[in-house]
Amino acid sequence: MKHHRTEELADLATGMFEDIRALSRDAAGVSRPAFSSIETETLDYLATRARAEGLCVTEDTGRNLLFSLPEHKNSDSFTIIGSHVDSVPMGGNYDGLAGVIAGLIVLIAARRGRRHLSRPVKVLAMRGEESAWFGACYIGSKLLTGTLPEGEFNAAHKGDGRPLRAHLEDLGIDIVPVKAHRPLCDLSRIEAYLELHIEQGPLLVERNIPAAVVTGIRGNFRYRDSRCIGQAGHSGAVPRAYRHDPVLAFAELMHRLDGTWQHLLNTGQDLVLTSGVVGTDPTRHAIARIPDEIGFSLDIRSQDTETLDRMRAYLKGEMADIARSRGVRFELGPEVAVAPALMDPKLVAKLETAMEKVTGEAFSMASGGGHDAAIFAQAGVPSGMVFVRNRNGSHNPDEAMEIADFMVGVDILSTFLEASR
Repeated sequence: MKHHRTEELADLATGMFEDIRALSRDAAGVSRPAFSSIETETLDYLATRARAEGLCVTEDTGRNLLFSLPEHKNSDSFTIIGSHVDSVPMGGNYDGLAGVIAGLIVLIAARRGRRHLSRPVKVLAMRGEESAWFGACYIGSKLLTGTLPEGEFNAAHKGDGRPLRAHLEDLGIDIVPVKAHRPLCDLSRIEAYLELHIEQGPLLVERNIPAAVVTGIRGNFRYRDSRCIGQAGHSGAVPRAYRHDPVLAFAELMHRLDGTWQHLLNTGQDLVLTSGVVGTDPTRHAIARIPDEIGFSLDIRSQDTETLDRMRAYLKGEMADIARSRGVRFELGPEVAVAPALMDPKLVAKLETAMEKVTGEAFSMASGGGHDAAIFAQAGVPSGMVFVRNRNGSHNPDEAMEIADFMVGVDILSTFLEASR
């Protein structure tokens, strides 16, 4: 009987995923732009499905939706299960949406008498998490926590060029508290913030594990437009000793960084680093020419602030050393930094206990990507996350979350909430 009931809930979730996919289908994948009519249609659909299951639906002042059991509608304090409904352009259907539907399935199971919630729970369906639309991420959760920077408030939309504030006003959102950095919700009423999300990397797939408990969300420092400047020359006429080759200098820098990365991993520390943009000037480079300049980006991430600080100092020291030995100059350009957000240790432990009950063995890991949970954690709300196995990465049409894995994640959340006191 329990298996039949789980199957019924899995079919319900599958239907919601497919209906919303049809609502937001694009030339490839799905597109649900932040603060758009498609995002609103998605929320309206979720509201209709929730009401059909006897759940209460309310809208907050940020035009996000909150779902709850009828008996919890007016609770003074509650746990939130939250995530976002927007997507990147031509992205996958599960990034963000899986967390909202997971919360709804938790409530529906409780409403149907199949699970018991020991404390009031509300599910939060948020707008505007993806940075693809305004160049700023976590807008919805920053509005709720009163942490949206002035520059992001005026950020231009990638399509129509209008500032975020205009799009908020179009939706009838009062921008006065936003400008004053006042939270749009009473954070003191939130006992905990929980978020289920697809894993955006390959770890769970490679280890054949359906889900994981997230220990923290990596912070980072990034340089979007860095350069190594050398001196142009003929590829056949300039001996090695007289070269000022920026490509080899950059290659040496990455080799040194990679070696340090491996050392840190060997000593139990957390780090990932990426140079996703690398190139010489296509209008000037040639097979027979030593380039005079190479442009590159750097993205260095860790759960540990001290590790990030050490890597920042190490990076600059190594660049100075390579610049001296190879006769080049490095220019990093402006730095963009985000602080790490550790998940609440007590929530992590309880989620691990719940996972052990569900799967027989707990597994925990760091999150490389950012999530709304980081914003709530940094605002002082105890936060926790559950990852669900997902093939082919995220932010692309090929996201491939299996509904059986999704239901394991839902079961972990429900088991946690049944045991919470």
